[in-house]
Amino acid sequence: MNKFEEAAQGAEPVDAQLRQGKSFVVAVDGPSGSGKSSVSKAVAKRLGLAFLDTGAMYRGLTWHCLNAGFDLNNAAMVEAAARTIKLEQSMEPESEFVRVNGVNVTTAIREPEISASVSTVATNLGARAELVRRQQAIIAEYNHRIVVEGRDITTVVAPGAEARLILTASEEARLRRRGLQLGGTQTAEQLAEQVLARDAKDSSVVDFQRAADGVYTVDSSELDFVQTVEAVIAVIRQAINADPPA
Repeated sequence: MNKFEEAAQGAEPVDAQLRQGKSFVVAVDGPSGSGKSSVSKAVAKRLGLAFLDTGAMYRGLTWHCLNAGFDLNNAAMVEAAARTIKLEQSMEPESEFVRVNGVNVTTAIREPEISASVSTVATNLGARAELVRRQQAIIAEYNHRIVVEGRDITTVVAPGAEARLILTASEEARLRRRGLQLGGTQTAEQLAEQVLARDAKDSSVVDFQRAADGVYTVDSSELDFVQTVEAVIAVIRQAINADPPA
């Protein structure tokens, strides 16, 4: 966690009074390396909301299939795994854990092997439909007061969310951020595969880089972490005040 993330994570939930007692779903989409996970966590804390990282669900399913020796190209097998797998994860923005069938995979699902394989699982339409169903059930379980981030949240998972936005950044910024996140352990080719190639694969089943009607866009290319969080909070305030996107 860098100094900007630490500052944002340490902030008090000063905006927690927004829409008290009412539905308050914030849907965040965006490409790899845009910062949507860390920004969404900070926003959830600021707003006093639960937080759901849907990408962790796809990664957890990918880990399960690889660990079991499944062929990821066997669509029926992957879909069946999606229906039977037990997934548990933290819904608190201050903490992070993911368990698959009782096994803690919080760190394992971020390994390069998973990053290289997750798009095959994420583009399996049957598995995707099952995880979308689970995601919508989680939103209901948390009384529709939650920040949900991923790639099809604004249009498929929570199209009726009170605030919907795409968090994006330039290709250069996204590659640089992912490289820093991984501690400089990846080559330029590996970073391009994890960020650009994965986006291209996932785009075959969902358009997460262009804002649909009613969806705001926040471009963080020239913003630091704290500035990005503030920009997202400003967009959320605009959305719940029923102002149309510019």
